[in-house]
Amino acid sequence: MDTKWKNRLKIIAWLVLFAFGVSGVLSALINDNDYHQKSYFNTSQFQKKIDNLTRYIHAFEVTYQSKEEMKEAITVTEDEIEVERYKYGNLTEQIMNIEQQYQSRIEEAKANDNQDIADIYIKERDQKIDEVTKDFESDEKIKNAIIKEKKENIDDYIHDLENYREEYESYQEAFVYYLKNTKTGEIYTNLSTTDRRSVDQEINDESMYFIQSYPTKKRGYLAMNEEPLIGGYEELVNLPQTNSNDLYEGKIGVSKDATFTNSIMLDYHSYDSQRIVFWIYTLGGLLALIASVILGKKMEIIVQVAPPEWKRKYDKLPVDVALLLLGIFVLSTIALIENSTYNYFNIDLDDIIINLVFLTLFIALTMMQAIYFYTRLRTISAEKGVWQKTIIGRVLKRIRNFFVKLVNTFRNAFLNRRVGTQVFILLTIVFLFGILTALIFMDEDFLALYIPAVLIIGIPLFILIIKRTGYFNQILSNAGALANGEFKPDLPIIGKSILAKLAGDINQMKSGVKSSQKAQAKSERLKTELITNVSHDLRTPLTSIITYSELLKNPELTEDERTSYLEIIDRKSKRLKVLIDDLFEASKMASGAVELAKSKVDIVQLLQQSLAEYNETMEDSHVQFRVSNPDNPVYAMVDGQKLWRVFDNIIGNILKYSLENSRAYINVIEKNHKVKITFKNISKYELSENIDELFERFKRGDESRHTDGSGLGLAIAKSIIDLHEGTLDIDVDGDLFKVTVILDILENG
Repeated sequence: MDTKWKNRLKIIAWLVLFAFGVSGVLSALINDNDYHQKSYFNTSQFQKKIDNLTRYIHAFEVTYQSKEEMKEAITVTEDEIEVERYKYGNLTEQIMNIEQQYQSRIEEAKANDNQDIADIYIKERDQKIDEVTKDFESDEKIKNAIIKEKKENIDDYIHDLENYREEYESYQEAFVYYLKNTKTGEIYTNLSTTDRRSVDQEINDESMYFIQSYPTKKRGYLAMNEEPLIGGYEELVNLPQTNSNDLYEGKIGVSKDATFTNSIMLDYHSYDSQRIVFWIYTLGGLLALIASVILGKKMEIIVQVAPPEWKRKYDKLPVDVALLLLGIFVLSTIALIENSTYNYFNIDLDDIIINLVFLTLFIALTMMQAIYFYTRLRTISAEKGVWQKTIIGRVLKRIRNFFVKLVNTFRNAFLNRRVGTQVFILLTIVFLFGILTALIFMDEDFLALYIPAVLIIGIPLFILIIKRTGYFNQILSNAGALANGEFKPDLPIIGKSILAKLAGDINQMKSGVKSSQKAQAKSERLKTELITNVSHDLRTPLTSIITYSELLKNPELTEDERTSYLEIIDRKSKRLKVLIDDLFEASKMASGAVELAKSKVDIVQLLQQSLAEYNETMEDSHVQFRVSNPDNPVYAMVDGQKLWRVFDNIIGNILKYSLENSRAYINVIEKNHKVKITFKNISKYELSENIDELFERFKRGDESRHTDGSGLGLAIAKSIIDLHEGTLDIDVDGDLFKVTVILDILENG
């Protein structure tokens, strides 16, 4: 453990030494050589100070105007008035925009029965519309608004300009200048005199640290920077302008009378100490770099900087990403070296330590990546699909896929060759007309060819395109209306073009949507009825059970009354159980979760057994049954228990819903390898015209629901017959109710 820590400390110490050495050496190379100059006045930093001085002179003296002068010079052009007037659109658009802004507010206020608020909104809306209308009738209001805006911009500009005055005055304290415009003769100086001889006496080597004259062989005349000191106001304020070609002669000097605390004098006096630090830092860095190179070879530091266990994770990066990261760290390291150089010149120990720590870290990470990347490049040929995994490779793949899709798009354009060919020919003709039009400007002789081509081809083609475009827009409008749920009249089918086929398809689609909407509306209605019927049929016996249970709590009941109540509860409980069982069975049938136990069954015998179950009920009823069936057995492969349930439900319905003193007919007919069982009776209730609804759950012929039926009988029967791959149909003719069941039979019964 101690050995590992010692090795790590050695590596860290070496990295710090190397970082200091690299920083020291590169600082001399990267620095702009300002610390190689004889004095501060030869540096680029000082030249920037002079440039700032000329910018301040230009802003505060050459082009300076007071706030009042600038406001008096404000002008408003017709173009500015037009731009302001139509800034939010024409009159109609602005009025519509105002109406739309207030429409929702007014409607909301009215919806909340708050007419007072609505009236306020209406008044505000009408007032704004009146103001906008007046703006289009008169220029005066718009002109005043523009002038007001320009004045506000001038206030902002002068405010921002004055923020620089303190620094300008600081420059005035350190610099002495005398500048004369060679074209206009205007003089700009901070001296008390403008006489050239007096200026030469005041700006001399005895009173100045530094003097720069204009013109000289090296510098020539002074050209002031025309770029505004405050940016962003060029389009808002009419800034004072001068001739950008104006040149100036004169002198600029640094006065020995300037205070020591002046920023320029502080830079001047600290330059020599900064230069000494620079050379100490550079020479120390050179010695540190040499020492780190010698020690690195002896200790084999390079191998230890890049641990092998980290290389596996690094190799998972795409090659181009790894190269990009290496480049980023190299540039970041160089930037840190530049930054550390600057901080060292300010002789701040905290900054020196912080920058050295960050520089050491970045150099270590950069070296680590460089070693890993170099090793990877040597073995990159052995990696499979390395270039396909790179970001560039993926981008190129996407570009290739794009062109493949583009080719497929052209192929799709010719899926219907007739349409593709027509469009191609049309575009070719338009392109040729474009070339022919260009040739006319080159040579008028082509006009003789152009005019016949326009008459014979161009005009007929134009008319054809207009017609097809109109037809297409009509189709588009109809399709949009269909998408929004609106049904316009069917589109005309004109010709045999692709547009005609499209129109026919949309007509057919519209018909399908109408049918779908009807089916959906019916489904919603039946769903609502289902919920209502289920609630009614389950609540009725449950209410009786609760009521009689409460009555049983009365201790004063007689034994006969108690027995009677218990019988009612028992009967209603059984009734509720039947309803729940039927509902559960109907749900199972609808979901298809029922398995049939098929066997060879005699349909005639099964029907007779079903009728026998109701012998007593049939005798007590006022309905006479007439049954007709073959003398011989009729066999079929069915689930006898389930099919018995079908017959039981249908016969039970006949007994419940038949008109008193009427007849019911049951016929069994064998024909074409099928058996047809028909049940007919006269209903005592008025039947719905839509017979399909009788198959819905909890649907009864007794709409008042006074009978004991669950309303699930026919739905269950229909599901059972469907599972047997047979058919169960209902026919209604007035009060005649007819149920027909058809099943496959065994040929060799």
